[in-house]
Amino acid sequence: MSEAIKVDVWSDIACPWCYIGKRRFERGAQRFGGDVEVEYHSFELSPDTPVDFEGSEIDFLAGHKGLPPERVTEMLARVTGIAEQLGLHYDYDALQHTNTVKAHQLLHYAKAHGRQLEMKERLLKAYFTEGRHLGRDAELADLAAEIGLDREDVLRSLAGDEYLAAVREDERTAAEYGINGVPFFVIEGRYGVSGAQDEATFESVLRQISEEKAAIGAQP
Repeated sequence: MSEAIKVDVWSDIACPWCYIGKRRFERGAQRFGGDVEVEYHSFELSPDTPVDFEGSEIDFLAGHKGLPPERVTEMLARVTGIAEQLGLHYDYDALQHTNTVKAHQLLHYAKAHGRQLEMKERLLKAYFTEGRHLGRDAELADLAAEIGLDREDVLRSLAGDEYLAAVREDERTAAEYGINGVPFFVIEGRYGVSGAQDEATFESVLRQISEEKAAIGAQP
């Protein structure tokens, strides 16, 4: 059997294109059909965001990007429509904008316990479709328990910032790669794919890399 293709993904759970990119990548990988190993890494789009942001997502983006609210509303409608095509039901009326550093710590905790992929999916769904508050330890621990992690141990880990250093290391690595937007996919540590590309693009890249690995492996 061929060796799995390693894919490192930098993303933020508050990034709508990251959820879209995740789905498109998964579909592209399914079309590719080979063995793919995925690991998620931390990237904070707005690290200065307060845990309890007063206002809607429109308010936040209008202030953060300096755009008129009408333009932001159009942007959110567009991304919501694209997400819907992938079976993702974004609800910006319910969404609670928050700081994501604790959610990133939870993803590292989940990785250490072999459940990172399930945790990533659960956090994205909770944030974009269920309106859950992902800046609070208790809410994050509830979601962790849903996928089989120990709720009390998650609370202990988050309270002590056990994985904060790991989050910061991911962010340093992103800076070294020159990543300034997400999602960003690093394949086999050599090939970079920026943005929520369509599934055919991901399939093509994975197939090309697989063929290159096979050719190298066949050399005497």
